[in-house]
Amino acid sequence: MKSIWLTALAKDETKVQDLMRQFKKYGLEVRGHFWEDNLDKMSWIAPREEILKPEVVLWAILVAPGEMEKESVRYGLSLLALTVKTARGAGFPILALIPEEWETPEALPTPFRDFEFLKTSDPGLPAKVVALSHSPKPSGNGLPYRLDVYGNVQIGQWFEVGPAKEAWEGAVFGVDEGEILFHAVGPSGRLPERAVLNYPMKGLEMELDGRKLTAWAVQNPLEPGESYFIKVEGHPNYVVFGPFPKEDQVELYTLRLK
Repeated sequence: MKSIWLTALAKDETKVQDLMRQFKKYGLEVRGHFWEDNLDKMSWIAPREEILKPEVVLWAILVAPGEMEKESVRYGLSLLALTVKTARGAGFPILALIPEEWETPEALPTPFRDFEFLKTSDPGLPAKVVALSHSPKPSGNGLPYRLDVYGNVQIGQWFEVGPAKEAWEGAVFGVDEGEILFHAVGPSGRLPERAVLNYPMKGLEMELDGRKLTAWAVQNPLEPGESYFIKVEGHPNYVVFGPFPKEDQVELYTLRLK
Protein backbone atom coordinates (compact mmCIF):
# COMPACT_ATOMS: atom_id res chain seq x y z
CA MET A 1 0.00 0.00 0.00
CA LYS A 2 1.29 3.45 -0.90
CA SER A 3 2.05 5.57 2.11
CA ILE A 4 2.95 9.07 3.27
CA TRP A 5 5.65 9.79 5.81
CA LEU A 6 4.41 12.54 8.10
CA THR A 7 6.79 14.64 10.19
CA ALA A 8 4.95 16.63 12.86
CA LEU A 9 6.99 19.56 14.16
CA ALA A 10 4.89 19.71 17.35
CA LYS A 11 3.39 16.83 19.32
CA ASP A 12 -0.21 17.43 18.26
CA GLU A 13 -1.65 13.92 18.30
CA THR A 14 -5.20 15.12 17.59
CA LYS A 15 -4.15 16.89 14.39
CA VAL A 16 -2.02 13.95 13.27
CA GLN A 17 -4.87 11.47 13.79
CA ASP A 18 -7.25 13.74 11.86
CA LEU A 19 -4.87 13.84 8.89
CA MET A 20 -4.42 10.07 9.03
CA ARG A 21 -8.19 9.59 8.78
CA GLN A 22 -8.48 12.02 5.86
CA PHE A 23 -5.72 10.44 3.82
CA LYS A 24 -6.74 6.86 4.53
CA LYS A 25 -10.11 7.52 2.87
CA TYR A 26 -8.15 8.23 -0.31
CA GLY A 27 -6.09 5.05 -0.11
CA LEU A 28 -2.97 6.52 1.47
CA GLU A 29 -1.58 5.05 4.66
CA VAL A 30 0.16 7.54 6.96
CA ARG A 31 3.23 6.70 9.01
CA GLY A 32 5.57 9.13 10.64
CA HIS A 33 7.16 10.65 13.70
CA PHE A 34 7.31 13.72 15.90
CA TRP A 35 10.28 15.94 15.11
CA GLU A 36 13.11 15.99 17.65
CA ASP A 37 14.87 19.34 17.59
CA ASN A 38 18.35 18.26 18.70
CA LEU A 39 21.18 19.20 16.36
CA ASP A 40 23.87 18.00 18.78
CA LYS A 41 22.53 14.44 18.47
CA MET A 42 21.86 14.97 14.74
CA SER A 43 18.29 13.79 15.27
CA TRP A 44 17.34 15.17 11.85
CA ILE A 45 18.75 12.03 10.21
CA ALA A 46 16.52 9.62 12.18
CA PRO A 47 13.60 9.26 9.70
CA ARG A 48 15.76 9.12 6.57
CA GLU A 49 15.65 5.36 6.01
CA GLU A 50 11.87 5.28 6.50
CA ILE A 51 11.31 8.07 3.97
CA LEU A 52 13.50 6.24 1.46
CA LYS A 53 11.34 3.09 1.50
CA PRO A 54 9.83 2.53 -1.98
CA GLU A 55 6.23 2.45 -0.72
CA VAL A 56 6.57 6.03 0.59
CA VAL A 57 5.34 8.30 -2.21
CA LEU A 58 5.44 11.63 -0.40
CA TRP A 59 7.01 13.26 2.65
CA ALA A 60 4.69 15.68 4.46
CA ILE A 61 5.77 18.12 7.18
CA LEU A 62 3.06 19.31 9.56
CA VAL A 63 4.08 22.85 10.42
CA ALA A 64 3.28 24.16 13.91
CA PRO A 65 3.15 27.90 14.69
CA GLY A 66 6.51 29.01 16.00
CA GLU A 67 8.40 25.81 15.20
CA MET A 68 9.38 26.59 11.62
CA GLU A 69 10.72 29.95 12.80
CA LYS A 70 13.42 28.21 14.85
CA GLU A 71 16.80 28.19 13.07
CA SER A 72 17.61 24.78 14.51
CA VAL A 73 14.44 23.28 13.04
CA ARG A 74 15.00 24.88 9.63
CA TYR A 75 18.59 23.66 9.58
CA GLY A 76 17.67 20.07 10.45
CA LEU A 77 14.85 19.99 7.92
CA SER A 78 17.17 21.43 5.25
CA LEU A 79 19.75 18.68 5.73
CA LEU A 80 17.11 15.95 5.77
CA ALA A 81 15.49 17.37 2.62
CA LEU A 82 18.86 17.47 0.83
CA THR A 83 19.71 13.83 1.55
CA VAL A 84 16.16 12.64 0.77
CA LYS A 85 16.11 14.44 -2.60
CA THR A 86 19.54 13.05 -3.44
CA ALA A 87 18.44 9.49 -2.71
CA ARG A 88 14.87 9.62 -4.05
CA GLY A 89 15.42 11.99 -6.96
CA ALA A 90 14.57 15.63 -7.55
CA GLY A 91 10.94 14.79 -8.35
CA PHE A 92 10.17 13.20 -5.00
CA PRO A 93 7.45 15.43 -3.49
CA ILE A 94 7.93 17.16 -0.15
CA LEU A 95 4.86 18.91 1.21
CA ALA A 96 4.59 21.47 4.01
CA LEU A 97 1.16 21.39 5.65
CA ILE A 98 0.72 24.86 7.12
CA PRO A 99 -1.84 26.29 9.55
CA GLU A 100 -4.31 28.90 8.34
CA GLU A 101 -2.54 31.77 10.11
CA TRP A 102 0.95 30.90 8.86
CA GLU A 103 2.30 32.86 5.92
CA THR A 104 5.17 31.43 3.92
CA PRO A 105 8.24 33.64 4.51
CA GLU A 106 10.03 35.06 1.50
CA ALA A 107 13.48 34.19 2.86
CA LEU A 108 13.36 30.40 2.99
CA PRO A 109 16.31 28.00 3.18
CA THR A 110 17.32 26.85 -0.28
CA PRO A 111 16.05 23.24 0.11
CA PHE A 112 12.57 24.56 1.05
CA ARG A 113 12.13 26.16 -2.36
CA ASP A 114 11.13 22.79 -3.82
CA PHE A 115 8.47 22.24 -1.14
CA GLU A 116 4.78 22.38 -1.93
CA PHE A 117 2.79 24.43 0.61
CA LEU A 118 -0.85 23.60 1.40
CA LYS A 119 -3.04 24.81 4.25
CA THR A 120 -4.41 22.12 6.55
CA SER A 121 -7.79 23.91 6.48
CA ASP A 122 -8.12 23.42 2.71
CA PRO A 123 -11.21 21.21 2.15
CA GLY A 124 -9.56 19.79 -0.95
CA LEU A 125 -6.37 18.83 0.89
CA PRO A 126 -6.67 15.01 0.64
CA ALA A 127 -7.38 15.10 -3.09
CA LYS A 128 -4.50 17.52 -3.70
CA VAL A 129 -2.12 15.30 -1.72
CA VAL A 130 -3.17 12.25 -3.74
CA ALA A 131 -2.60 14.17 -6.97
CA LEU A 132 0.79 15.34 -5.76
CA SER A 133 1.82 11.82 -4.82
CA HIS A 134 0.95 10.62 -8.34
CA SER A 135 2.46 13.56 -10.21
CA PRO A 136 5.10 12.82 -12.87
CA LYS A 137 8.57 12.75 -11.36
CA PRO A 138 11.50 14.03 -13.45
CA SER A 139 14.57 11.86 -13.48
CA GLY A 140 17.01 14.65 -12.65
CA ASN A 141 17.17 18.16 -11.30
CA GLY A 142 19.31 19.63 -14.07
CA LEU A 143 21.88 20.96 -11.58
CA PRO A 144 25.57 20.87 -12.52
CA TYR A 145 26.54 19.52 -9.09
CA ARG A 146 25.71 16.74 -6.63
CA LEU A 147 25.19 17.39 -2.94
CA ASP A 148 24.51 15.00 -0.07
CA VAL A 149 24.88 15.06 3.71
CA TYR A 150 25.70 12.48 6.36
CA GLY A 151 25.40 12.67 10.09
CA ASN A 152 25.50 10.72 13.31
CA VAL A 153 27.11 11.15 16.70
CA GLN A 154 29.97 8.75 15.86
CA ILE A 155 31.13 10.15 12.50
CA GLY A 156 29.93 13.73 12.85
CA GLN A 157 28.37 15.91 10.16
CA TRP A 158 29.69 15.59 6.60
CA PHE A 159 28.85 17.27 3.32
CA GLU A 160 29.52 15.55 -0.02
CA VAL A 161 29.82 17.62 -3.21
CA GLY A 162 30.88 16.78 -6.72
CA PRO A 163 30.19 17.27 -10.43
CA ALA A 164 26.99 15.97 -11.99
CA LYS A 165 28.20 15.92 -15.61
CA GLU A 166 31.39 17.84 -16.34
CA ALA A 167 34.57 17.08 -14.40
CA TRP A 168 35.95 19.53 -11.85
CA GLU A 169 39.62 20.43 -11.63
CA GLY A 170 39.62 20.34 -7.86
CA ALA A 171 36.97 21.49 -5.40
CA VAL A 172 36.35 24.12 -2.72
CA PHE A 173 33.85 24.23 0.16
CA GLY A 174 33.21 27.12 2.54
CA VAL A 175 31.00 27.93 5.53
CA ASP A 176 29.98 31.21 7.15
CA GLU A 177 29.48 29.65 10.61
CA GLY A 178 30.89 26.59 12.29
CA GLU A 179 34.28 25.05 11.54
CA ILE A 180 35.63 22.69 8.89
CA LEU A 181 37.56 19.91 10.59
CA PHE A 182 38.54 17.43 7.88
CA HIS A 183 38.29 16.77 4.15
CA ALA A 184 38.76 13.84 1.79
CA VAL A 185 38.18 12.72 -1.79
CA GLY A 186 36.71 9.43 -3.00
CA PRO A 187 33.93 7.60 -4.85
CA SER A 188 30.51 9.17 -4.38
CA GLY A 189 27.89 7.68 -2.10
CA ARG A 190 30.05 6.71 0.88
CA LEU A 191 32.63 8.28 3.12
CA PRO A 192 36.15 7.24 2.04
CA GLU A 193 38.30 5.22 4.41
CA ARG A 194 41.44 6.90 3.14
CA ALA A 195 42.32 9.54 0.58
CA VAL A 196 45.32 11.16 -1.10
CA LEU A 197 44.83 14.90 -1.45
CA ASN A 198 46.46 17.05 -4.11
CA TYR A 199 47.57 20.44 -2.77
CA PRO A 200 45.11 20.58 0.13
CA MET A 201 44.34 24.07 1.39
CA LYS A 202 42.79 25.25 4.65
CA GLY A 203 41.56 28.55 6.03
CA LEU A 204 40.85 30.25 2.70
CA GLU A 205 38.91 33.49 3.14
CA MET A 206 35.87 34.19 0.96
CA GLU A 207 33.10 36.78 0.98
CA LEU A 208 29.43 36.40 0.04
CA ASP A 209 27.09 39.42 0.12
CA GLY A 210 29.12 40.94 2.90
CA ARG A 211 29.41 37.67 4.82
CA LYS A 212 32.85 36.26 5.52
CA LEU A 213 33.31 32.56 4.89
CA THR A 214 36.13 30.14 5.62
CA ALA A 215 36.86 27.48 3.01
CA TRP A 216 39.00 24.41 2.45
CA ALA A 217 40.00 23.11 -0.98
CA VAL A 218 41.82 20.40 -2.92
CA GLN A 219 43.08 20.17 -6.49
CA ASN A 220 42.23 16.50 -7.09
CA PRO A 221 40.47 16.16 -10.47
CA LEU A 222 36.89 14.99 -9.85
CA GLU A 223 34.98 13.05 -12.48
CA PRO A 224 31.22 12.45 -12.19
CA GLY A 225 30.96 9.68 -9.62
CA GLU A 226 33.77 11.15 -7.51
CA SER A 227 33.22 13.53 -4.62
CA TYR A 228 34.79 15.95 -2.20
CA PHE A 229 33.84 15.18 1.43
CA ILE A 230 33.96 17.85 4.14
CA LYS A 231 33.45 17.37 7.88
CA VAL A 232 31.84 20.41 9.49
CA GLU A 233 31.35 21.12 13.18
CA GLY A 234 28.52 23.53 13.93
CA HIS A 235 25.58 24.69 11.89
CA PRO A 236 26.41 27.07 9.04
CA ASN A 237 23.78 29.41 7.71
CA TYR A 238 25.36 29.39 4.24
CA VAL A 239 27.61 26.93 2.44
CA VAL A 240 29.49 27.71 -0.77
CA PHE A 241 31.09 25.07 -2.99
CA GLY A 242 32.13 24.19 -6.51
CA PRO A 243 35.14 23.59 -8.73
CA PHE A 244 38.46 24.91 -7.48
CA PRO A 245 38.86 28.48 -8.79
CA LYS A 246 41.95 28.51 -10.99
CA GLU A 247 41.02 31.82 -12.61
CA ASP A 248 39.57 35.05 -11.29
CA GLN A 249 36.07 34.03 -12.37
CA VAL A 250 34.53 30.72 -11.42
CA GLU A 251 30.95 29.65 -10.75
CA LEU A 252 30.40 28.63 -7.15
CA TYR A 253 27.12 27.38 -5.75
CA THR A 254 25.48 28.80 -2.64
CA LEU A 255 22.91 27.23 -0.34
CA ARG A 256 21.17 28.82 2.59
CA LEU A 257 20.42 26.20 5.24
CA LYS A 258 18.47 28.12 7.90
